Amino acid sequence: LPGPPFTHQQMPRKMVYFGQTSCEQDTERYLDVVKYVFSFYKKEIPLVINTMGWVKGEGLLLLIDLIRLLSPSHVVQMDMYDWKAMPQLTPEHVQFSAGLHTKGKQQSKCKQLQVGDMMESWQYPEGEDMSAPQHKLLYVHPEFSQAGVAGHARVHCSVLRDMSILGYLGHLQSPDIGAVLPLHSLVPYQVPFNAVALRVIHTDVAPSNIMYAVNASWVGLCCIPEEVRCQTDGPVLLTQTPMCNCLGFGVVRGVDMEKKLYYILTPVPPENLRLVNCLLLGDVAVPVCVLVDQQGIEGEIPYVTSDYNYSI
Repeated sequence: LPGPPFTHQQMPRKMVYFGQTSCEQDTERYLDVVKYVFSFYKKEIPLVINTMGWVKGEGLLLLIDLIRLLSPSHVVQMDMYDWKAMPQLTPEHVQFSAGLHTKGKQQSKCKQLQVGDMMESWQYPEGEDMSAPQHKLLYVHPEFSQAGVAGHARVHCSVLRDMSILGYLGHLQSPDIGAVLPLHSLVPYQVPFNAVALRVIHTDVAPSNIMYAVNASWVGLCCIPEEVRCQTDGPVLLTQTPMCNCLGFGVVRGVDMEKKLYYILTPVPPENLRLVNCLLLGDVAVPVCVLVDQQGIEGEIPYVTSDYNYSI
């Protein structure tokens, strides 16, 4: 609310690395993540839930699921001028409409939300009907034209996302005012292969190609409850994406296959890094400017090429 996210970054109380900029391909895991994070809310202070801008089709159905899951006291709905595609999310509408993974009251009176294994444990208070949320709707309908027109929203979001990543990497720089050092001038942490588990979240990667995917990538530094055990020098590969705490982010500066080491740049403090035992690689890339604008590089820049066929 105070401004663009990159201008006032803070360490969250609880964070999970979803690894994708949209949940469209894995809405079940998205709800699992929401439920996991929300379970740590102590209710000692008011909570503002910032929902996504995906409010068409399945996005609207997923929003209904979220309202049922989180039972907010108030829902603020900001409409667009001359746009009738989205209904008013009144308690009655949410109560009787089917969501993406839940059913409306007319279809089911189930008191338990079942979305994957993680969601089966979600129990609603005794006597409370999960399909009958009792929130107050605050509906805002602008009367002037062009209000809320999306325009270049996707491009705008990608720029803000890159700025957030650059702002986060800015913590690697010296607090003294001076020249900004490129990432290849900073000293990385050396992490043995067998000290951390590895998982690519958003797609399937053959084990033989996993290091090609990880090298020069943006990774979530996470903590899984299980102890990482490996009989060899590693790497340790997870077969499923864990539901776990994310303590921060880093860039895999390089991979040494002979010494079995990851070289990782991260501003996460050492006392928190001791808890990290898992690297999650998602569909979020290091901003192109980080690779292109490196100083002192002559000739071809690693991981950057223009020599490809645009028709493919």
